[in-house]
Amino acid sequence: MAMLAEEIRALILEALPNSEVTIEDLRGDGDHYSCHIRSKAFAGKTRVQQHKIVYEALGGRMGNQLHALAIQTTPIEE
Repeated sequence: MAMLAEEIRALILEALPNSEVTIEDLRGDGDHYSCHIRSKAFAGKTRVQQHKIVYEALGGRMGNQLHALAIQTTPIEE
């Protein structure tokens, strides 16, 4: 069961409002995506903590509806 890029984007923006989210479907199959997220919520956090925030935003869909997601996070410093 595949997810649309816009669904992924919406979930992330719901958890991280005012963030910049770019999603790319790597294979055109709805299962393999790359995303880049810029957010103030990442400031002062390690890369692992930043990625955990993104996984939590997806609410357990990783490995189920969403097969593969390459995540790149960038903190926006104030």
